[in-house]
Amino acid sequence: MEQLIRQLFDFLSVAGRETALFLVSMVPLIELRGSIPLGAVLGMDWHTVFVISIIGNLLPVPFILWLGRPIFAWLKRTRLLNGLVSRYEQRLLGKADQVTRYETIGLCLFVGIPLPGTGAWSGALLAALLGMRMKLALLSIAGGVLIAGVIMTCGAYGVLNVLGMF
Repeated sequence: MEQLIRQLFDFLSVAGRETALFLVSMVPLIELRGSIPLGAVLGMDWHTVFVISIIGNLLPVPFILWLGRPIFAWLKRTRLLNGLVSRYEQRLLGKADQVTRYETIGLCLFVGIPLPGTGAWSGALLAALLGMRMKLALLSIAGGVLIAGVIMTCGAYGVLNVLGMF
């Protein structure tokens, strides 16, 4: 995964490190969970990496919330992607218990805990599939992205460095 992120970053770095980091943070499955450690490896300032990664990770969310259901429905009608999309939808809906039980806080924690299969893209798709209100889903996902950003920044740069103690 790290090598894939590095190759993607090298390909995009023609436009500049900040732009490449911004684009990497928008990629599904990589998101800020990959862009923040990448920024740390490249020796970029944690403040810059944090802000770019948060903004880049949040940019696709309103579009996913708005278009998630229609795109899933369309993809399920295609012969080639029907099985894949149906399995992914079932996997997401299998995690819906946590979100529906605790609603906005559940969605925030689902997005905020940096584990495989969670994140802004998955959270937005899950919110769209569950029919959550756009404003509440957007606020929950933004809170989760901030939590994940803090966790990943502290992990990638060190807690003491982020707190200014080192």
